[in-house]
Amino acid sequence: MARGLFLRLVLSALCAAGAAAFLYHDYCVLGAGPAGLQAAYFLQRAGRDYVVFERSHAPGSFFAIYPRHRKLISINKRHTGKSNSEFNLRHDWNSLLSHEPRLLFRRYSRQFFPHADAMVRYLEDFAAMLGLRIRYDTAIVHVTLEKDPRAWNGHYFVLSDQNRQSYKCSCLLVATGTWVPNVVNFPGSEYVEGYETVSTNPEDFAGQTVLILGRGNSAFETAENILGVTNFIHMVSRSRVRLSWATHYVGDLRAINNGLLDTYQLKSLDGLLEGDLEDLAIVKDKKGKLHITLRFYLENRNTSAGIDGITLPQDELDNFATRAPYDRVIRCLGWKFDFSIYNRMMPGRGNKSKYPQIKPSYESRGTRGLFVLGTASHSVDFRKSAGGFIHGFRYTTRAVHRLLENRHHGVPWPSAVYPITQLTNSIIKRVNEASGLYQMFSVLADIILLRENATAFEYLEEYPVGILAELETQTGRKAPAGLFVVIMEYGRNFSGDDKDVFYYNRAVGEAQHAWQSNFLHPVIYYYKRLPTEREMRLHPPDWPLPRPDAIHHIVEDFLTDWTAPNAHILPLRRFLENCLSTDLRNFFAESCFLFALTRQKLPPFCQQGYARMQGLTGSERLRRHAVEAGLLEDYAVTDFSGDKLPDSRQGSHDQLLRDHVIPLRPLHHLVNAKDEF
Repeated sequence: MARGLFLRLVLSALCAAGAAAFLYHDYCVLGAGPAGLQAAYFLQRAGRDYVVFERSHAPGSFFAIYPRHRKLISINKRHTGKSNSEFNLRHDWNSLLSHEPRLLFRRYSRQFFPHADAMVRYLEDFAAMLGLRIRYDTAIVHVTLEKDPRAWNGHYFVLSDQNRQSYKCSCLLVATGTWVPNVVNFPGSEYVEGYETVSTNPEDFAGQTVLILGRGNSAFETAENILGVTNFIHMVSRSRVRLSWATHYVGDLRAINNGLLDTYQLKSLDGLLEGDLEDLAIVKDKKGKLHITLRFYLENRNTSAGIDGITLPQDELDNFATRAPYDRVIRCLGWKFDFSIYNRMMPGRGNKSKYPQIKPSYESRGTRGLFVLGTASHSVDFRKSAGGFIHGFRYTTRAVHRLLENRHHGVPWPSAVYPITQLTNSIIKRVNEASGLYQMFSVLADIILLRENATAFEYLEEYPVGILAELETQTGRKAPAGLFVVIMEYGRNFSGDDKDVFYYNRAVGEAQHAWQSNFLHPVIYYYKRLPTEREMRLHPPDWPLPRPDAIHHIVEDFLTDWTAPNAHILPLRRFLENCLSTDLRNFFAESCFLFALTRQKLPPFCQQGYARMQGLTGSERLRRHAVEAGLLEDYAVTDFSGDKLPDSRQGSHDQLLRDHVIPLRPLHHLVNAKDEF
């Protein structure tokens, strides 16, 4: 009996030790790159239990190696002529979001296209200054699920690191980016050098002939580095070159790297070719030269005899484009997500196969509670917006955090309630300042929820439009009386691989033609009720949302400054008034007084201001402005003879101004009053 008791005690101790072996946190974040640090910042500010796992000894390890030639293509615009910090983030593509003004990237580099080492320093300081909880030198090698009804999502995530230490969490945020090189296998691919290892010293390529596989920024970056020392460079890819200024997608070829296009089109030996890389084959001759042929020439052939026994394309077509042998072939095909450590993470389809399959909420389609952040989440807006880059995913990461706060902690999406008279001003302010709307165009939108009788509205910022149908569940806010969606868009037919974006008359300047605007501009959708999930699935191609009950385009502006009274504000106000069947104008007190005598219902501005003895504070400067604008008569205090009163009487005039009393004009003067502003 004593022996049985001893065995039970031993088993209990082993079970307790096994349970203790799992280190638990509510949130586990994989990767201490920009997206992982951004997620950690929001979790820490909210006081949540979290940990970040980083396989390297420091944050931002990707930028310690890439880009190989050390120049970032994310702009660092240090001066905009404005002091508004939110507006300035529209042109700062490197900073993460925080409350700390010292953590703006412009303090780390003065270069418009910064050196990558500056990003490494920035991320290190971001983690250190904010005290983020990161476990360095910890590589998570396996992720499994442990079902448990007590868990937030019906299961825990069990993570194992390289030292066989196990961790358990309720919510998993994957921010590891895309870092596995894309490799194409074909006969002779063993002779190909990878972008990740090729020399960055131009002198190593002096007098050589080079073939580059790929046509993205890494390929052109590599070509730009050796352009001046090689015999010539050829570049081959299955698709045409896409220019970012034509597609308006920052992941396409940027001007800073496009020197090869000049030398190609100006007939300086370099050139671009299109072809399926999987159809290629490379044969090496006795001198070490690399010859390009096609795979089918090698099928059923005796390759042991060397190049002399292999038919080359130029044997049949003597002007074959790549008939000249190459000294080096370099692979620059980008990266893909590492799926190896997950049991249930599925790749996307088609050209999104390098990313995991996720919903518009950034949650995995196969696993509840697993969210993908940063570059790896780009499948949501691939080739449409900036979600694969810092200046985009800093906002989508914040959106995911707000979704999690509502789901797991009952904290509704942040909002502000305003009287309906502030509707026009609120929209104008946001479209002129908001950086999240500007960077994540067509993906994040401001949502305006109308209260009953349209007397007030609730304003939610930067909500993912892909889950608009789920707004009430995802945000904890109600939409009982309709809503407006404020979003930024390019023109429907303005962006594309083969578009000439510099054509004559490319811009629209008249408000009545605003719907034909090409450049990025605000669009306001009005819905009498929330769209359904079916309507979201069936929305028109190239539209971010289903067809609304009404839609308004604010005409594009060369300065991206939508504050022109006639071109921008007045058409917007009239659109809102038509949707709400109300008057959103502002009035002077005497106009409200006249309305009170002559109308059964006052405009909202008079109801919420004048009728409650509220309004603008009177001052001499305001009175003079109204007089000069013809909105008020000059009620200088005079005696009955029409002469101005002596200085001794001026004190009573000042007292009137301090008491905010402006004498009313006779009613017959009000007929032609210019009361709108």
